[in-house]
Amino acid sequence: MSDGTELEHRLDRIESRFAMHELVSDYCHGFDKRDWDRFAAIWWPDAIWDIGPPFGTFQGIEEITDVTKDILWDAWLASSHFTTNLVITFDGRDAANGLCDVDCIGTTSDKQAQTVSASYFDRFERRGGIWKIATRKVKMYHFNPLPGVTLTPPA
Repeated sequence: MSDGTELEHRLDRIESRFAMHELVSDYCHGFDKRDWDRFAAIWWPDAIWDIGPPFGTFQGIEEITDVTKDILWDAWLASSHFTTNLVITFDGRDAANGLCDVDCIGTTSDKQAQTVSASYFDRFERRGGIWKIATRKVKMYHFNPLPGVTLTPPA
């Protein structure tokens, strides 16, 4: 590769990594703040979201919309997702795999404080110059109530 081509390649990788980091963050912000436009913008129309037990697998933005708006947002009064340790491996110029860990704390609709620990296994694809999530598989390690804990905003 010429120096210019190598530099362009390296710059593209840096910009791509930032785009993927933003997708992971927009997932958390969009879900937790009930910002549908932000949340929906991270997925390709044919994306697969495999949440696993007890929720299931959802294919396409219509199914992702239904499960988010009609089931998950109703199930959670409030949630805060914290992702960390994002590792990105490129699989060609327009595809990459991501792995990150997530901890979530929130209150379910029955007013029970909950904690969740999981990993997200992502397949990112760039189409038409834009990176989005093509597949997200969730591997849950625990989904547990926090007995005796009430999560309330400060007065």
